[in-house]
Amino acid sequence: MEKLLRGICDFRRNKLPALADRFRRLADDGQKPDVLFFACSDSRVEPSLIVSTDPGELFMVRTIGNLVAPASDDGVSVGDVSEASAIEYAVHILGVKHIVVCGHSRCGAMKATLAGREKLTAAPNLAAWLAHAEPARERLARSPFISEALPPEDRLSQANVLVQLDHVATFGGLHDLVHGGKISLHAWWFDVATGDLYVLDEERGGYILLDEAEAERVLSGRAAIHHTHD
Repeated sequence: MEKLLRGICDFRRNKLPALADRFRRLADDGQKPDVLFFACSDSRVEPSLIVSTDPGELFMVRTIGNLVAPASDDGVSVGDVSEASAIEYAVHILGVKHIVVCGHSRCGAMKATLAGREKLTAAPNLAAWLAHAEPARERLARSPFISEALPPEDRLSQANVLVQLDHVATFGGLHDLVHGGKISLHAWWFDVATGDLYVLDEERGGYILLDEAEAERVLSGRAAIHHTHD
């Protein structure tokens, strides 16, 4: 807590002056983010730092395992409605054009999924929540592009990103919006040990390191890093 309190003082003294005008504009004009970003609650993953965004540019949801409970046939979440409401707000109110699900290496949620949720006797809510990661096992079995050289939890994590994007697409007419080209879904994966970010390129069949050369490929239209609902 001491670090947080001193950090607030440092922010006010050294960073806020340069951001004061931006905060005033955001207060007056509201937010206009282009991206809805789902990330894990893991403290080692800091999306705004990784993608170098300023306040107002990223609409973010963080959950254990970057999991999103899917919608039932009537469009209501089968789990916590928090993620569902964030999707509906981002798509229908804010008008975002991109939705990213970003997994990461050494994810504790993936380790717990592999170990078996029945071991989480002291955390029944966590065990129930991790049920939304179970389909990643089957997805991994039919995802030959996920490297076998990765540790088991990292392989499951990359497959889990695809499952959660499928869950996202069950809400609010998103399936039609994606196939109509109005919203793009993106599968990203962050390596905590190296700080590298990988993006799924379906045309090349795997997760590709997003370096400057790859970024230029994407921006020029020579690479597609989007995920299509499976």
